[in-house]
Amino acid sequence: MSAFDPRAQLPGALDALGLALSARAQDQLLAHLSLIGKWGRVYNLTALRDPAEMFTHHLLDSLAAVRPLAAHLTARGAPHSAVAQPAPSAGATAGCHVLDVGSGAGLPGVTLAIALGEVLAGMDSPSARGLKPVPVRVTCVDAVAKKAGFIRQVGAELGLSPLQAVHGRIESLKMVPADVITCRAFASLSDIVGLTQAHLAPGGVWMALKGVMPQDEIADLPAAVEVFHVEPLQVPHLDAQRCLVWMRRRATTGFS
Repeated sequence: MSAFDPRAQLPGALDALGLALSARAQDQLLAHLSLIGKWGRVYNLTALRDPAEMFTHHLLDSLAAVRPLAAHLTARGAPHSAVAQPAPSAGATAGCHVLDVGSGAGLPGVTLAIALGEVLAGMDSPSARGLKPVPVRVTCVDAVAKKAGFIRQVGAELGLSPLQAVHGRIESLKMVPADVITCRAFASLSDIVGLTQAHLAPGGVWMALKGVMPQDEIADLPAAVEVFHVEPLQVPHLDAQRCLVWMRRRATTGFS
């Protein structure tokens, strides 16, 4: 039996997800996956060890959220306008700010830092090639210092200047508000919005990566939050249900 080759599998998976990524972005995605495999035990990043499972359950699962997020940002015009927030610190990239909470190995945060800007540029002008990626800032937060340190190392090795990793409990941090707060296998929907509400910019949204549609969690959301879309996802080579739960503040109410 031949060894699993993620490089051979990635182009077909990207086609299935409707993603057109440069060779450099593909190399970065595979390098991130390789680093997870290399340092997974040291940093306690993931329970998965099989390369094929890591490729499907980590990389492709995260990539499945890229096009829906790009479509949302394009529809609201975020790539073309300055985000309503304080001026970025030195070295930060102006533009859309995505906050990945409980990022762990950098999933989906590192994936978004690699792919989202290119996909946004392609949606902006689908007939063009070689476009400069739209500026996207991605902040990954994890309460475990080793995991935040791993993400920093990934960013340095892969040259991901839009990527920042922060160690701490999200409810205790002071951060620039985010246009999109995302998380994957982090907490229930009500806990997500409760812990992160202070970090959501006006007009921002939550995008939670979930398995089966979490009806009970949706029912437990506070009255100030509404689910405005539940988007089924089809992850290539993964025989399991996945969805995105999109949430926002209700226009007529506020958090207590």
